[in-house]
Amino acid sequence: MKKVTFAGDPVTLPDVEIKVGDRAPDFVVMDKDMSPVKLADFAGTVRILSIVPSVDTGVCAIQTRRFNEDANAIADRKVLTVSVDLPFALGRWCAAEGLDNIIALSDHKDLSVGEAYGVTMKEHRLLTRAVFVIDSTGMVVYAEYVPEVTDHPDYDAALIAAKHAK
Repeated sequence: MKKVTFAGDPVTLPDVEIKVGDRAPDFVVMDKDMSPVKLADFAGTVRILSIVPSVDTGVCAIQTRRFNEDANAIADRKVLTVSVDLPFALGRWCAAEGLDNIIALSDHKDLSVGEAYGVTMKEHRLLTRAVFVIDSTGMVVYAEYVPEVTDHPDYDAALIAAKHAK
């Protein structure tokens, strides 16, 4: 089972672990206009699901910018960045940062992604750092729960998986 720490302290996550070969669970989150968005809305495309605690913190901002930049290099792929930031705050932050290659989504209302993917830190009501690549058929082809929330994910491995996914 996955073990994750936040600034060195263990956190409690749901008893769910998504692995390569699993069917990606669907979820319902909100876009910057508070409209509902589901993973299924992007069916038929390869998706990078980049999960961060809050885009407005150091490592999360870098992760979000990095996947925004790399989205240009992976045609026909969607990058979905999910946090518990409020929808309008995500929209404002992405606009201020000039990020337009990602789809920023808020899981603040129901923790739908958090519970389905096992990434809700119970102690903080934030999402832990994780990256999943989902192929066009809905299968997980890459899964990473970053063991220490304040560390970066393996960007290169995720991008290689996304480039090779069908």
